[in-house]
Amino acid sequence: MSGDVGYVCSGCGERHDELPMHYGSGAPAYWSDAVAEHPESELTSDQCVIEGAHFFVKGLVEIPVVGGGVFSWAVWVSLSPQNFVRMGELWETPGREQAEPYFGWLASELYLYERPTLNLKTNVHTRPVGERPFVQLEPTDHPLAVEQRSGITRERVQWFAEQILHAEGGR
Repeated sequence: MSGDVGYVCSGCGERHDELPMHYGSGAPAYWSDAVAEHPESELTSDQCVIEGAHFFVKGLVEIPVVGGGVFSWAVWVSLSPQNFVRMGELWETPGREQAEPYFGWLASELYLYERPTLNLKTNVHTRPVGERPFVQLEPTDHPLAVEQRSGITRERVQWFAEQILHAEGGR
């Protein structure tokens, strides 16, 4: 990978100094103003509870970039109530990364993929305290899962940036 991290955008023709390597969503796809008003709903930067019945954690789907580097999507994953409680109990515990991964369902819709990403099967791996969990997708033929296993090119990362930068309707 060259030392030049900028790119010329095919959407606007301008030169951008940096190629973003990370995007994320602020809430699970199921979050809305209506559920936010429920007394048992809470959204933080790391965890979410919807109406006291649905539990989510934010983690990273990391994708290796051919030639060096890592691109990541910050996504939400639904966990069972038991796994959510267990993860919460270990949240500030040194060594928590030794815990078994937690099964979950992807709860973020990454609209740049031609197939829906919502409800893909995942395993959530905790990392040392202060680090966001690693989200490992089930090894299917879904394009996101294939990219996580095989990697993507810098051109694909640039395509993501151009789509997000110039999304109609402010997606």
